[in-house]
Amino acid sequence: MFPVIAQDKHHYQSDFSIEDFAERRTTIFEAIGNKAIAVIQGASGVSGFSIFRQSNTFYYLTGLETDHAYLLLNGRNRQTTLYLPHRDEGREKGQGKILSAEDGGLVKELTGVDRVRAIEFLSSDLISTGLIRPPAPLLYTPLSPAETGNDSRDELLYGQARASSDPWDGQETREALFVQKLKERVPQFEIRDLSPTLDSMRLIKSPAEIKLIRQATKIAGEGIIEAMRSTEPGVYEYQLDAAAKYIFHLNGARGDGYASIIGGGTNAFMGHYFHKTDVLNDGDLVLMDYAPDYKYYTSDVTRIWPVNGKFDKAQTALYNYIVAYRDALFKYIKPGVTSNEVLDKAAADMEKYLVGKTFGNAAHLKAVQEGIKFRGHFQHPVGMAVHDVGQVHGVKLRPGMVFTIDPMIWIPEERLYVRIEDVVVVTETGAENLSAFVPSLLKDVEQTIQETGLTEYRKPISQESEK
Repeated sequence: MFPVIAQDKHHYQSDFSIEDFAERRTTIFEAIGNKAIAVIQGASGVSGFSIFRQSNTFYYLTGLETDHAYLLLNGRNRQTTLYLPHRDEGREKGQGKILSAEDGGLVKELTGVDRVRAIEFLSSDLISTGLIRPPAPLLYTPLSPAETGNDSRDELLYGQARASSDPWDGQETREALFVQKLKERVPQFEIRDLSPTLDSMRLIKSPAEIKLIRQATKIAGEGIIEAMRSTEPGVYEYQLDAAAKYIFHLNGARGDGYASIIGGGTNAFMGHYFHKTDVLNDGDLVLMDYAPDYKYYTSDVTRIWPVNGKFDKAQTALYNYIVAYRDALFKYIKPGVTSNEVLDKAAADMEKYLVGKTFGNAAHLKAVQEGIKFRGHFQHPVGMAVHDVGQVHGVKLRPGMVFTIDPMIWIPEERLYVRIEDVVVVTETGAENLSAFVPSLLKDVEQTIQETGLTEYRKPISQESEK
């Protein structure tokens, strides 16, 4: 029996109910059938002073934020078991209570699982699922890389590819190593990929998830609005990042949903520009794409605006085209249609929009004409990751899908990139723009820039010392 100390106060999420997690695990049971098991590996611990963040998959199924945890779903008896490390008193003295194997009763009460066991029992429990009397059940486990921070699967896969091409690195992924250990220790199992099942589950957001994404979008939008207010010639890109970060943390975000993209002038031409070291110049546009990590959910909002507070004539024509395209796309989003249908109908509307419109030069006109043909304005799912799992292209839209609408054009002759991005949730009858409150009409953007921003209240140390 461990002594009761101040650190015994436990931390556990309050956004999802036991029934929410039970329903998700039931979906897995139904997907794998009664002749299979599923094993999900939680995130490993962090070194140094880094703060642990559970993998999205493990959190999605348990809400538990203990490192080195495992989840076993036995399809044969539909029993769920959590495997946790033993209690580490020394660590808890410095960090507070960490839910462990010794908290089995509490963890069962919080998560709704059937059993809680120490990690060392996982091996014997795998054997008892059906290896003694063949045939062995199938074993499902996620083979796709686990998202454990401000990352998305696409970026993780590219990162793995870069590492594998380095002869001095080339280390195995954690998923590959886990599968290798399973094959070495329990070779009787035929291993199958659980990722497709999890992806299809995460694609349709529950009301509780939409509530979190809505709040993440609200925080993202307020951060961008504060950056607009803080914009003027001479301000640095990183100062807009600082203004948004203040809003994020003020509203309970744990940090970035992804590294902020803040590009002034030609920096915006690089779609994922992250250096943020340049000064903003009079006459340029600045593009900002940023959202927080809020209770394991994020958003994806982008706006572009003039550094000096006023769009010039050429910028106005391009910007109004982008906003009109956004509105045309939203008009056709509803259950039962596909992304191609939305894109085709919106493109037809934009063909009509261009009639009689003039643009700054031939390169601008060419860009908007090519923009009508571009198919990337209908973008990616959003949820626990900014580029969330699941498929929104080539399938019929369903209520609960959340994704981005991201009209964009490139003008390589001027290294100019113009776009805005909004977050849409498909409803029973149509669609809702979760980021509609973020200024997008030209007059609203210009008005917001004129308001007083955070950076005007607190100047950087270097500027203060120059007084």
